[in-house]
Amino acid sequence: QVQLVESGGGLVQAGGSLRLSCVASGRTFSTYAMSWFRQTPGQEREFVAGIRSTGHNTYYGYLADNVRGRFTISGDNAKNTVYLRMSSLKPEDAAVYYCAVPKDPVNYSSNYDDLPAYEYWGQGTQVTVSS
Repeated sequence: QVQLVESGGGLVQAGGSLRLSCVASGRTFSTYAMSWFRQTPGQEREFVAGIRSTGHNTYYGYLADNVRGRFTISGDNAKNTVYLRMSSLKPEDAAVYYCAVPKDPVNYSSNYDDLPAYEYWGQGTQVTVSS
């Protein structure tokens, strides 16, 4: 069993920054990959970024063009924590952000943006961006 707890969300003005954190317990991040998704009301949860603990390979999915240069995912194996640094925030970035752990980290590079590939989810943290 894996427990994931997100934090760091909040209200920020457009152009501002936030750093989200996700702490994992029950399994160590060092043996896994972790991802961030986001969801707005009525929309499907979408992949934002992911990171493989071994080698810290990062993935940004189809949102890459939108978030490139603004969002950065990183991990700290010693703290079992993954971060999502978000800067130059836009109103369209407002969402509930979730971290997640995949069922099969071995195949992570081929299915990191596939919702059914994930086994554990955090409770989410709300990000609100005012214009």
